[in-house]
Amino acid sequence: MQTSNCELENELFKSVYDKTPEYVKNLNLMDFSNEGEFTFTLKKEHLLPYDEKNNPEGLNLYEWFENYAKEAKVSTAGIRGPQNILYPQDTRFPINLVGVVLATLAKSLAAKEKYTGKEIVKVAGREVRYNSELFLDAIARIQAANGIKTLVPKDRQTIPIWLASFLAFKLDLLGGEYITSSHGISVKNATKDLNSQGSQYLPEESMEFVDKIREIFEETEKKGSYEIKISAKDNPLIDEQVLSKVDDGVDLYVEYLKSGVAQKINLDLIKKLKDKIVIENVGGSAYRTLSRVLKKLDISDKFVWFNIEEDPFFHAIGKYNLPDKGFYDYSVDATVLAKNAEGEKFFPVIETLHYDEKLTSMPVGTTALITDPDHDRLTIAQTEYACTIPELEKAGIDYIQLNDELILTVFTANQAFLMLMDFWSKQLKAQNLWDNHPRFMIKTTASAISWDEWARKQGVNVINVPVGFKEIANIMKKVELKLKNSPDKDVIVDDVFGNPINLGVNPRLLFGGEESGGMIMGTEELIKSNSGRFAIAMREKSATEAIIVASALISKLQSEQTSLSEYLVQIFEENNIIGRFDTRVDIAYYNESEPDINKLKEAKIAGEAKRTKNDLFYLSIAMGIKEGKLTLEDAKEILNDAFKSLIFDNLVSIKFVGDGTYLEFTDKYIEIRPSGTDAKTKAYGGGSDKGIIELYANILGNYSGDRTELHKKFIDDKLYNSTKEDAMEYYLQFVNKDANNEPFVIPEYHF
Repeated sequence: MQTSNCELENELFKSVYDKTPEYVKNLNLMDFSNEGEFTFTLKKEHLLPYDEKNNPEGLNLYEWFENYAKEAKVSTAGIRGPQNILYPQDTRFPINLVGVVLATLAKSLAAKEKYTGKEIVKVAGREVRYNSELFLDAIARIQAANGIKTLVPKDRQTIPIWLASFLAFKLDLLGGEYITSSHGISVKNATKDLNSQGSQYLPEESMEFVDKIREIFEETEKKGSYEIKISAKDNPLIDEQVLSKVDDGVDLYVEYLKSGVAQKINLDLIKKLKDKIVIENVGGSAYRTLSRVLKKLDISDKFVWFNIEEDPFFHAIGKYNLPDKGFYDYSVDATVLAKNAEGEKFFPVIETLHYDEKLTSMPVGTTALITDPDHDRLTIAQTEYACTIPELEKAGIDYIQLNDELILTVFTANQAFLMLMDFWSKQLKAQNLWDNHPRFMIKTTASAISWDEWARKQGVNVINVPVGFKEIANIMKKVELKLKNSPDKDVIVDDVFGNPINLGVNPRLLFGGEESGGMIMGTEELIKSNSGRFAIAMREKSATEAIIVASALISKLQSEQTSLSEYLVQIFEENNIIGRFDTRVDIAYYNESEPDINKLKEAKIAGEAKRTKNDLFYLSIAMGIKEGKLTLEDAKEILNDAFKSLIFDNLVSIKFVGDGTYLEFTDKYIEIRPSGTDAKTKAYGGGSDKGIIELYANILGNYSGDRTELHKKFIDDKLYNSTKEDAMEYYLQFVNKDANNEPFVIPEYHF
């Protein structure tokens, strides 16, 4: 059994080992330690369940595929799930080596069919999760066996998701594969599929290769077997040279940054930093790339690094041994809130960062920039004196007590990004650039209404979209198509609420982001790929962009002896923002860390049923109003009756927003959204009273979904049962309206 120097990780290993059956431990389907060519024969028996006597070769791939296809339709960030970290060929888990091989082959076949006779080139990258190196090797070798060239970093080392995305666009590749599960728990993994724009696949793109897997299974069933070729590890189509010439793409990315957030005005500020900024490198994989970026920008001496070693257990961050649950992983999302045994809120992830030891010896006002394993999200925290607690509580800013004298303020992405967009707009104005273009932003509906309020005050147009960065990228592409076809006309794009948003003539993206910690900022000049494609911004969120802007802001505030919390309050006051408070409640219906896959599957299925029931209660009301089957007054009556401790008299609207239900009140909003990737419900809120939005989010998010008599009276069974299907139709109408469906033309490559 695999062992570690970390006692908690050994507990995880032992639990996984003990709960893995012997037949799985003995599987030897594909041996990627064999560096030569070999063939994996997919057998008809593999498609059916394992049976010790009747089907000892069973892998139950039919069941795996059914769940995989289901997630492909709704996934917001790649098709992800738990894996057997010790035995990656274990097909009982959603993510496994056989599944990665099948999906890669299917994508290869779909690409070859669409681009017959063309040179197909893709990029492949990974972070540090268990088995990521193996999965990357499998992807590259299967693509090579199918004549597809794969660009990988030297020795197939780690790169961030945003760099893989950037390279796909900049080098005009057909797309890419990236192995990550973002800030999810350690045992999770996923393949994020990137298209030719560098954006994550939309559901219809995923379904193309899902259909190919189905064809492979049909042929296997018909003929009894299917041969899958794996190339040699040193196949010339697996190319390390192209990226090596540009330092893994860092040279190109630094050039891009200098046209955007890393302009002289920001770099000069960072170079004046007095107290160094901490970069918390969760998982270790950001260091390899970000350290080079900072060095090339000549600002690397302004930062202190925590956790630079690459570690798939993420340095035990977010990990606990709980008396009632055993090993439990809260993920590495630094903003996750939980309750202790006494019912008090605490930050379980930040507690495991040991800042009471690490930050208290540093100057007061030290800022920690916390990034996740694939380096696309950012959380901002800062030390302050404990005497500021009353002001922080008044402003709705969370904090952690480090010792008697010091606290750590922890900003939600809603708060942090409001500061960054405000600061960057002031930097553009200081350079007399602001008025050169109309400014707009793209945000998810679940993000803060303070962003919308700030934007109205600044004359910035806002496009609201469903959760997921691919939704933000989809709007970018719509805007770009209109800029290309009608450069002298107003650009008008619908938001997910159904409102046409006029962005003006030749607009520029100020900010694109979401409350979960991902953001991007646009450039003044359109970004140009090697073959001449244009973009208003990159397609993936980047913690590096956020770090550059945040560092410049921190330097400015240091010189003014102002804290980040004081700056946030200034923004609220300057812009007369009413919705200053925000909350997010994550309701998990099972323990994702459960190592027994059978228990995990049962718990997830039961949890998904609870999640769906909760979702349908609200969604059916929103769809009923949308289709004219009931009125807003009817909706208020249903909700006031179901939730007698809450008041819905000032409800303005209740709408489906692509992946959840949005309740707009005169003084707040609440959004109830089922997770697209797991048995979870997420409840978001924003408004003028923190206690009120927390109350509403908790009660509505945790509701069982049981239909009341009034709910049944206004919403008949036919409407209720067709709600999800009807909602998907409306979502696809939003996605496809004005869609940029220009076919990708493979250029002649001159690497």
